[in-house]
Order: sequence, then C-alpha cells, then structure tokens
Amino acid sequence: QRRRQRHHSQKAMSGPPESATQAVLVGSSSDVSEVVAEKIEVRGPEFGDGCPFAAVADAWRSTGFQASAMARAVDEINRMRRARAGKGCVIFLAYTSNMISSGVREVIRFLVRHRHVDVVVTTAGGVEEDLIKCLKPSYLGDFELPGRELRPKGLNRIGNLLIPNDNYVIFENWLTPILEKCSEETTQWSPSKLIERLGREIDNEDSVYYWCAKHGIPVFSPALTDGSIGDMLYFQSYKREFVLDIVQDIRRLNDIAVRAPAQTGMIVLGGGLVKHHVCNANLMRNGADFAVFVNTAQEFDGSDAGARPDEAKSWGKIKLEARPVKIHADATLVFPLLVAATFASSS
Repeated sequence: QRRRQRHHSQKAMSGPPESATQAVLVGSSSDVSEVVAEKIEVRGPEFGDGCPFAAVADAWRSTGFQASAMARAVDEINRMRRARAGKGCVIFLAYTSNMISSGVREVIRFLVRHRHVDVVVTTAGGVEEDLIKCLKPSYLGDFELPGRELRPKGLNRIGNLLIPNDNYVIFENWLTPILEKCSEETTQWSPSKLIERLGREIDNEDSVYYWCAKHGIPVFSPALTDGSIGDMLYFQSYKREFVLDIVQDIRRLNDIAVRAPAQTGMIVLGGGLVKHHVCNANLMRNGADFAVFVNTAQEFDGSDAGARPDEAKSWGKIKLEARPVKIHADATLVFPLLVAATFASSS
C-alpha cells in the first residue's frame, strides 16, 4: 500500500504544478502602446563602423533608464530655445557652488558668454569660487585623501578637488579694498548688484560673472553671506556700515518671472536653496512652462532637492500641462553632454 502511494505521488509530481505554470507563463493581454504614450523598442548605439556623438545622443531615447531621461531633457531644452526665439521665453539657470568648483564652470561660462540664458541663481560659493579661479587655480585630488592630513598642509577638499587655503587669502586681499570702495559709494547694496560689481572688477574673460556683468545677465544669490564673501562682509561691517538688501532682489527676481513676455524655463543643477528660489519665483506666474532638473537626490526624505518635477506642479511652480524632466545623475557628467546636444549644437 505504501509503495502504491509513493508511486502515485511520484506520478503526480511528474509535471510542474499548474499554479506555477499559470504564474510564470502569464500571457500578455494588452499591447505596450496601451500603457505608454510612444512605443519604442529598446536599443542602444551601434559602434560597428564608428559612432559620432550625434548618433550616441540619438540613441539615448531608446537606451532606457537615465539615458532616456537625457533624451527627454534634450527635447525640453530645445523647446525652451524655440520658444525663446519665437514669442519669448526667459530661461533661468540655477546651480550649486560645486558646479563652479568643478569643470562645469566652463560649461556655464559658455552659456552666459553666448547669452543662452537670461537669469542666474547660485550660492555664495558659486560666486566666489569663480572669482578665486581667476586669481589662483584649484587642483584635482582624490575622494580618499584624509582631512586630518590635509588641514595642516592648508589644503581644502571639495570631493576629489583640492583648493589651497592661500587661494582664499589672495581672494580676500583682492576683495577687501573693493568692499571698502563699495561702502564709500553707498551702504545699501543688493546681492545681485554686488555680484555685478565683482564681475566688472575681476575684468577677466575666464569668469562667469565677467560675462554676466558684460551682458546684463542678473545673478541672484540670497545667501551670499554664506562663504568667504560673508567672512569679508563681517569684517567690513566693523569698519563701515554695509547692508545687503535681499528684499530688493526677491522683488527683482519675482518681477522678471511675472513680467516674462510669454513663457519661462528652468534649468537647475543640484538642489536646496537655488532650486527652490528659482521655482518659487516661477510660482508668481503660476508655474514655469519648461523645466529640467539634474541632481542625485531622492524624494523619500521629503527634501526639496529630491522632489520630482511633479511635486512642483502641485505647488504651482511648474505649469500643469508642462513636460518637465528630472535626470537622476551627477551633473558634472551629464550637463556638458546636455549642452553639447542643445545649446552648443549647430542643429
């Protein structure tokens, strides 16, 4: 009897359980085009007979993951450019200080030198690091260099970049007499007016803010005191009154958004203050028409940096019908490629 039961059990197990078969071999009851706006076959670039940059960029769309986000960002930026050339579109460029510390500075300088953007928003470091580089260079280091060994050598580390502390000494020696001269002219300055003045004073074509001053591109930095410039303003305040009026600048920035002739677009590298500042200005006009965000932050912690563009729609900072894009990636890698495929492209 036991042998018969065992034989029956082995016979019953000769095929896979029907439930497993149904689970694994479930059929496709609908076409992909029913759930996506555009049916695109996944394919990457072909390198067999050489592959120019344009062909690689064209393949981003069908590659998947963040490459496909890159393709959509190219489309969004080109929509900004066409709108700007047509009825008008004010393009806001915002970035954190590490972009200027890195080689992305030269990409940003290209954009302002050739007037591809209309408004800049950045941090204190985003201003002073540009000016410092006109006086003394920074260098490539390593992420693993220990801080306890660098400090006695007077070397400051930003990621895998090294900035000798002497650079700040030289910068402060350059800045102090300028601040004294500014305070003699008037005690009331806004951050944007002071940055314009520094751009004129540096008088160096390597500088982002030289070109902003030359072309009348306003630069807003509501936290301009949060850095070496703030240190010098602190010391200057003991010699003569020096007031930075941020209210003057918030009115100026918001008015640019509100009075934009037709549309506005935002390109934001990084997050935090610069991202929110430019988004909030566009809230005053019930949202920007175009937006591209590039950063590595995630939304699970509720941070503004990590917030996807759809969250900005809920606040009225991006128009409901807009097609904004976020690329989850390091801007030092992807932003030069974005600019190469858009603003620097002959097409």
